[in-house]
Amino acid sequence: MNANTVPQSASPIRKLNIKKSGRAPFPFSAIVGQDDMKTALILTAIDPSIGGVLVFGDRGTGKSTAVRALAALLPEIDAVDGCPVNSARPEQCPEWAKDWPGLSRNTLVRKPTPVIDLPLGASEDRVTGALDIERAIAKGEKSFQPGLLARANRGYLYIDEVNLLEDHLVDLLLDVAQSGENVVERDGLSIRHAARFVLVGSGNPEEGDLRPQLLDRFGLSVEITSPKDIDSRVEVIKRRDAYETAYDRFMPEWQRKDAQLRATILKARDQLSLITTPNTALHDCAALCIALGSDGVRGELTLLRAARAFAASEGADTLERSHLKRVATMALSHRLRRDPLDEAGSSARVQRVVHEILP
Repeated sequence: MNANTVPQSASPIRKLNIKKSGRAPFPFSAIVGQDDMKTALILTAIDPSIGGVLVFGDRGTGKSTAVRALAALLPEIDAVDGCPVNSARPEQCPEWAKDWPGLSRNTLVRKPTPVIDLPLGASEDRVTGALDIERAIAKGEKSFQPGLLARANRGYLYIDEVNLLEDHLVDLLLDVAQSGENVVERDGLSIRHAARFVLVGSGNPEEGDLRPQLLDRFGLSVEITSPKDIDSRVEVIKRRDAYETAYDRFMPEWQRKDAQLRATILKARDQLSLITTPNTALHDCAALCIALGSDGVRGELTLLRAARAFAASEGADTLERSHLKRVATMALSHRLRRDPLDEAGSSARVQRVVHEILP
């Protein structure tokens, strides 16, 4: 799937999420090149169970721009009106939120899929939530003030420069990613709430590696570089300049394309459960991971889910070898053990093994 290709039949076209103040983000469809990055992000929008995306690349290659643009592209979700954890049904709204300002348990509303930034300098209290100090002082009541994990539930949590994240926050995210639940036990509080989100991280490999435990939690990984040809770089400059200097003329066309891409995501979500998975596809997944020396079976499961999402995006009825080959590198390259004798890199190793095992 090429994220720049817009199906002619995608419909209906719905209005995209626009920030109430200031400009809308740079359109997702207007990003030049970087097809692997855009495809990986779209696949997680089709099937969030894939487990997130890690994007490593040089500075200025559009990593943050793509995530910001994704926020405006994602289909809306149904949520309990005013629920601080975006619960889909009234009974899922946590008990501690029963007196939450603006909460209307019997009312469902449509709202943008949350895409929440986790700053590198964020405190643990800001991430997990903590005692509401103002209410404790004013009313003498213990009340929970939810954090970023609550806001990210059923959405995306984005960490820029993820390889620089402090160790205690890495440990916290590993626990939450494993359980899908945020647990706060301090300040006399005992709080639990759902915290299921797609984790998206970006970083510059020159600034350090990611801890293996966290690296393994990302479903897909892509490496991006700056465009090498003049025409592509010129097109990047033209589109960015048009966004900044001719916003009103630039946005309508690309917002239409984003809306069509959103319709494709919705259609693919419906198609996902209808795709037939033959035993030969499962055999291919296992054979690839064994040949690559991938630990555990998380690689096979992620490869399978990503390939199904890719097949759904193309409207296929059956998972085929071509779908596995398209997503194998992004699903497996970050799961390989380091080989000091192989200077080609993990992506090249995956491509080489794919060519040998899946001719």
